[in-house]
Amino acid sequence: MDSLFDARADEERERQAPLAVRMRPRTLDEFIGQAEAVGPGTMLRAAIESDRLTPFVLYGPPGSGKTSLARIIARATEAHFAEVSAVTSGVADIRRAIEEARRRLGERGQRTILFVDEIHRFSKSQQDALLHAVEDNLVILVGATTENPFFEVNAPLISRSRIVELTPLTDADIRAILRAALGDERGLGGSVELSPEAEDALVTMAGGDARVALATLDLAAVAATAVHHRDEGGAAGRRPVLVNIDHVRTATPTRVLSYDKGGDVHYDVVSAFIKSMRGSDPDAAVYWLARMAHGGEDPKFIARRMLIFASEDVGNADPQALLVAHAAVKAAEFIGWPECRINLAHAAIYLALAPKSNAALRAIDAALAEVRTGPARAVPNHLRDRHYPGATALGRGAGYIYPHADPVAGRAQRYLPEGLERGAFWDPGADEPVT
Repeated sequence: MDSLFDARADEERERQAPLAVRMRPRTLDEFIGQAEAVGPGTMLRAAIESDRLTPFVLYGPPGSGKTSLARIIARATEAHFAEVSAVTSGVADIRRAIEEARRRLGERGQRTILFVDEIHRFSKSQQDALLHAVEDNLVILVGATTENPFFEVNAPLISRSRIVELTPLTDADIRAILRAALGDERGLGGSVELSPEAEDALVTMAGGDARVALATLDLAAVAATAVHHRDEGGAAGRRPVLVNIDHVRTATPTRVLSYDKGGDVHYDVVSAFIKSMRGSDPDAAVYWLARMAHGGEDPKFIARRMLIFASEDVGNADPQALLVAHAAVKAAEFIGWPECRINLAHAAIYLALAPKSNAALRAIDAALAEVRTGPARAVPNHLRDRHYPGATALGRGAGYIYPHADPVAGRAQRYLPEGLERGAFWDPGADEPVT
C-alpha cells in the first residue's frame, strides 16, 4: 500500500508543479533549441544516446536547458544518477556520494553519474573533494553553472572535463516551447489559447529564458481563467480560455532580462557599451547603458568606465571629454539611481560623438614597456634636483635652462635620458581626431 500511496503522491506533486517543471523534456527529441550543443551529430548527443558519457560541465544562462539535459541523462542512462546542489551541499555530502559510488561500482559494477548543480558555488576544497573521484572514474561528473567555468571552477577539474556552452534560446525556440506547453497534456492541454500579441509579448519578455516564458504563461493563464470564470458565470471548460496581451502584462509588468552583476553577462554588456562608444554609435551606447541600469548595475561602476574611456579612447582629440566623464562620476556618487541615468546618458552620448584618439594610451604603454624591459637610464645631469645642501658643489642641475626665461633654448634642451629621442612614445599625429 505504501507504494500505491507514494505513486499517488508523486502524481499529485507532478500535477501541482509549476508549468516549467511539468514541461521539462523527457527525451532529446522533446528538447527544443541548443542545436550546436546537443543537436544531431554533436558529441554530447552521441554520448547521451550511447550511454558513454565522460565528465563535462554545462555552462549557460538561466533557462537555457542545463537542468533539463541533466534530467534527460537521468532517464536515458543505465548508470546510477545522483544529484547534489552546490547551494545546499557540503564536503561531507560530496564524500558520501563518492563512497556510495565506490560501493555501487564494487558490488554491482554500476557506474555513477554525479550531477552537481551550480558547481561554481562550491569552494575550492569542495571542488578538490571531487577531483580524485573524477580522476579515478568513480563518478562521471556532470556540472551545471551560469558562471564562466574557466574563472569559477578549479583548473584541474576543468582540465578533466569537457565544457559544453549553452546560449540563450532564440525567439523561435521560446515560441515552440510555449506552443508545446499549450497543447501538451502535461501542460495546459488545450485549455488555453494565446492571442498573437500575447505570444509575441511572452517571447519578448522571456529574453531567451524558457523558465521565464513558461512561468509567465502559467500566471497569465491563471489571470485569464479568473476573468473567464467571472464573465461566463463559472462555466469554464466550454471553450479554451483566451490569454491576451493584458493578461501577460498583469503576469509580468516588467520585461525580465538576464543580468548578473558579477558574471559573464555583466562583462559582456559593459564590453558592448564601451565598444559602442568607441565606434561612435550613441544609440547603441544608450541601449547598453539601459541594459545595465535595468539590471541594477552600480552607477558608479558605469561612470568609472566612462572616466577611463575619456582618456583611453578620446584623449586630447577632445580634452573636454575627461571633464564630462568626471562630472558623470560625481553625479553617480551624489545622485544615484534613478535620476543619475540622465547624467550617465548625457556623458555616454557625448563620449560616443566625441572625436577619438588613443595616443595617450599608446604613449604611456610604450613608455612602461621601455621602463620594464629597457636599460636603466640615468636622469640627465641638468634635470637633476639641486634644491638641497651640497647639490651645487656636486654639479647637480648645472646647465639647466629655465624655459620661462628662454623659451626657445628651454624647449630645445634634452629632457629624455640618453638613448631615447623625441617621438619614442607619443605620436603627435595620433592625436588627430578619428571621426
